[in-house]
Amino acid sequence: MAKNAKSSVDKIVKKVNKEFEKTSAQIEALINDAMKHFDSLQHQVQDPVRKLLKEVDELREREMKRFTDEFERRLEEFHELQSSILERLGVASKEDIRKAEKESKKQLKKAPAKSTAPKKESKAKAPAAKKAAPKKAAAKKPAVKKAPAAKVAKAADRSDLTLVKGIGPATAKKMKEAGITSIDQIANPSADDTDKLKAFSSIKGFDQLAAEAKKIN
Repeated sequence: MAKNAKSSVDKIVKKVNKEFEKTSAQIEALINDAMKHFDSLQHQVQDPVRKLLKEVDELREREMKRFTDEFERRLEEFHELQSSILERLGVASKEDIRKAEKESKKQLKKAPAKSTAPKKESKAKAPAAKKAAPKKAAAKKPAVKKAPAAKVAKAADRSDLTLVKGIGPATAKKMKEAGITSIDQIANPSADDTDKLKAFSSIKGFDQLAAEAKKIN
């Protein structure tokens, strides 16, 4: 009896062990399938997210580039407007002022060289005049010296367009580049000079430039 009971218990234990192993194998298979489904689902979720992030980055770069280009364009328009306003007000930049100063210094250096030539001629003529009539020649000497000096001063001044009221150094520079190099061209313009001056019609007081130029002696 004891042996029969023991053998029946062993059979039950073996059967239970087999069922347990079978159940464990099924559970493990289910877990593996679940992990596979999870991995697949994770890839399905990650791919759209990565794609969306990439599109967001590209959109951000495009918008930043567009914003930068627009900012640079507006800044350039502002600088152009600023330069235009300064020109109309007759205010020059530091570079224009320096260039104007250099030009004026060059003119001052050239003026003495031109004025010395008439003086030498007057000195050369003076002895001959003394021989003919000493008293009269002495009276005429000051007039001979002053006449060439006055002419040289006028020639030097006529090239300085900033002497005309309403023309600043920046505008004067542009006028010279356009071919208006003398105050006479503004005071009594030719047909060609009139066409050139039309380019500066936006200057404040443009209608009075000719009148102001005529006032300069």
